[in-house]
Amino acid sequence: MNKVFISPSKYVQGPGAMNDLGDYAKKLGDKALILISEGGVKRQGDQIQASFKAAGAKCVFEHFNGECCNSEIDRLIQIVKDESADVVVGVGGGKIFDTAKAVAYKAGTPVIIAPTIASTDAPCSALSVIYTEDGVFESYLFLPSNPNVVLMDTDIIAKSPLRFTVSGMGDAMATYFEARACYQSGAVTCASGKVSEAALGIARLCYDTLRAEGLKAKLALSGGACTEAVEKVIEANTLLSGIGFESGGLAGAHAIHNGLTVLPECHAMQHGEKVNFGTLTQLVLENIPEDDLVDILSWMVEIGLPVTLGELGITDLSREHLMPVAEAACAEDDTLHNLPVEVNPEKVVNALLAADQFGRAMLEED
Repeated sequence: MNKVFISPSKYVQGPGAMNDLGDYAKKLGDKALILISEGGVKRQGDQIQASFKAAGAKCVFEHFNGECCNSEIDRLIQIVKDESADVVVGVGGGKIFDTAKAVAYKAGTPVIIAPTIASTDAPCSALSVIYTEDGVFESYLFLPSNPNVVLMDTDIIAKSPLRFTVSGMGDAMATYFEARACYQSGAVTCASGKVSEAALGIARLCYDTLRAEGLKAKLALSGGACTEAVEKVIEANTLLSGIGFESGGLAGAHAIHNGLTVLPECHAMQHGEKVNFGTLTQLVLENIPEDDLVDILSWMVEIGLPVTLGELGITDLSREHLMPVAEAACAEDDTLHNLPVEVNPEKVVNALLAADQFGRAMLEED
């Protein structure tokens, strides 16, 4: 099987980038459907409308219902047809992006992704994660192409709640460990090929950037500052992680995340927070050296990411309560089997419990 590397057609990042949204949309079509939350309209609606007016382009806003599920996708496809829109724009966070990408694919239009947070690596990918209406992971929808434009306005992102960017670092930190696992096992990636050296290198750069810049970025954002470290972390969370996970592959961290979605008590947690504990669990399954595990754990704690089941809202640590998580993570069509080690639900439950204990020990030391 060939190596495959894919990416968005255009990635734009910098202060004030949202002001150019109308220009980019006009190059792709005559009328854009803007998928955005009600709060997003209050925060960015005027700026977006001004951008389209300045570009001489047309747009219509539609509120997102809150879940990337098939019923929401079908509802929006009909609106695209009713409005005669020929471009779909997703403005906001991860589930809006995934929904916008799925709608654009099924409606046959280009798509622009304009994040207002840097909480996941979803913006750049040719992938939508589909959930049930209740927020339980259902399936991956693999798309034939990546977004036409990804537009990252760092002025807006730097003003978003700190938790989102920190969660994005948790999502991005999984990138290298999952790509490394797929490289070692020879797994097929989300790009439908083997891991290229370029993808593995980008995944490693993502890891190195987070380790070098993560804490500086967190502290800067805590003070309301958008520094060079913040710019680098936004790029790592979005572009490096987006390309790295897709062309480098998913393995244990995201499969564990998917398993955790079966527990209602985890639904309030951010995607990257659950992925972060998934990374820790994957590293336990791989039985990496103790020094390496302690090193990455110390970074997670320093950044403020969850490293115990309790921090995810899980108070029942019985094997019976955790077994559905493990069984879902081990689903035949999920990515846990891309690990270079044999896995089964019993091993995953043991890894969840062990990861929790490692996290507790690190928090006690801290």
